[in-house]
Amino acid sequence: MAKSTNKEAPPESEELVKGILEWLALAHGHSEDADELLQQVLKLREAAIGPSPHVKLLDLLFGHAESVLQAELPSLQPPALPVSRKTRQKIKTLLTLLEMLAQEYFNSLAAHYNPQDHLSDERMQASLRRAAQTIATQIHIHHLIAAPPGNGLWQQLNAAYRTARRLGIEQRSGTAGNTSIERLYTDTLLQAIAQPASFSSGELLLISSLTERLGHLVKLAEAPPDAPGDDVFWIDLERDSPAYALVRRQPGEGIRPLYFAGGELAAGVRNIASTLAAGTTAESLGLPEIADEPAGRGVMRRLEKLWGAPARRRFPRRRHAYRARLCLGLEGLHRLLQGEEGGDDVSEWMVTNESPEGYALMHMSGSTARLRVGDIVAIQPREEFSPRVDNWHVCIVRWAISENPEHIEIGLQVLATRALSARIADPSRSGLAPLTALLLPEAPPVRPAQSLITPAGSLAENRRRMVLLIEQDNLQIREVQTGALSEQTGIVEIFTLLPDSED
Repeated sequence: MAKSTNKEAPPESEELVKGILEWLALAHGHSEDADELLQQVLKLREAAIGPSPHVKLLDLLFGHAESVLQAELPSLQPPALPVSRKTRQKIKTLLTLLEMLAQEYFNSLAAHYNPQDHLSDERMQASLRRAAQTIATQIHIHHLIAAPPGNGLWQQLNAAYRTARRLGIEQRSGTAGNTSIERLYTDTLLQAIAQPASFSSGELLLISSLTERLGHLVKLAEAPPDAPGDDVFWIDLERDSPAYALVRRQPGEGIRPLYFAGGELAAGVRNIASTLAAGTTAESLGLPEIADEPAGRGVMRRLEKLWGAPARRRFPRRRHAYRARLCLGLEGLHRLLQGEEGGDDVSEWMVTNESPEGYALMHMSGSTARLRVGDIVAIQPREEFSPRVDNWHVCIVRWAISENPEHIEIGLQVLATRALSARIADPSRSGLAPLTALLLPEAPPVRPAQSLITPAGSLAENRRRMVLLIEQDNLQIREVQTGALSEQTGIVEIFTLLPDSED
């Protein structure tokens, strides 16, 4: 509880304050001390001092925490899942630090209602904003390591925004030019509805940059649009959850949700993608380098749909509990379809639910070092495994979640129930070996033409006069051309495949 500024701090509290100030002076410029910084926050919690000096010290510790995070966040982008124990321990310390800072800022708000210890509206707004910022950062860290946000985090962030609305300060900018609490809140909402588990950490940084650039287009309202479309989302500020798409879930009875539309945001992403395609560099737009790469283009294609037209669920999920084998990566599938042993490419999983569109799996055994969101895999969904290669379903990894070092879950979207190993000889790649590829057969009406899966960035739309080598029992050779690009990630691209009609 906040202490009155009229009372002198006891000697032990004065020693604690002195120790914190000395530590801050020595730690200036050093950012690898998250554990020590956490200890200083705990000391501040023990100090019996008035609310004004308490908040001033808290601000100093918060400023140092920002430096620590700036130094540590790049190292929290795992190349593979699950995250190592060493990295997870570092993450645990950072999350605990942020949690403590948020609690201290929330506690400082109580002084606003105490006549003896009254804080100014500007001071209260700054404390509430920093509380919201530390909670939003915790959510962002969970996204980076493909872990679900901790219990209560969204409830705390929703409560912080609800408090700001009640006090009428949600849209005020900070005195130092900081964004408003509402903007901080909506940017975090947008990143959450982008389904962060379906993107790599590098792709998530691009999404953060896009929300910073376009987030002003999102407006929260107490009523849905007069003619709501597929781009409308709603959020219940009383729940421990982010926003829901209106086409997927309706608010229940007794709920007073807030609504927002993502259509303008999706159009903004489309315009940026067109500008980049016309030759403008990502750097000139203030975006990370990944925006110039196939992975970045794939992110923007998907964000258009996730923010502007979230898909309805077409099929119910059926719960299961049977084992399946998974073969990882384009090269791994290529070897599998040629009859070679899977080796490290094959691992065992438990199917936890499935639908005609895909599977949810939990890892049981085998290496996951090469597992990536957006990569191609094949699953043998049989309770009794077979050496046949024609019962492997080709899928794309849509999301991955890892709550601890021993646990990882993934979601797969089925692309085809069978595939053929192939290679592509492209005249424009003179002197280079043929590309490894997979050929997916037609599957009307979903896929009326054959499709070709290739490494990202290796081909382009409407590439002509290519030679396709299909490696079945008998070698087949065809002259083909690529059609439309139907899927694009940082690892693979999928093109419609057409016969080359050029004379």
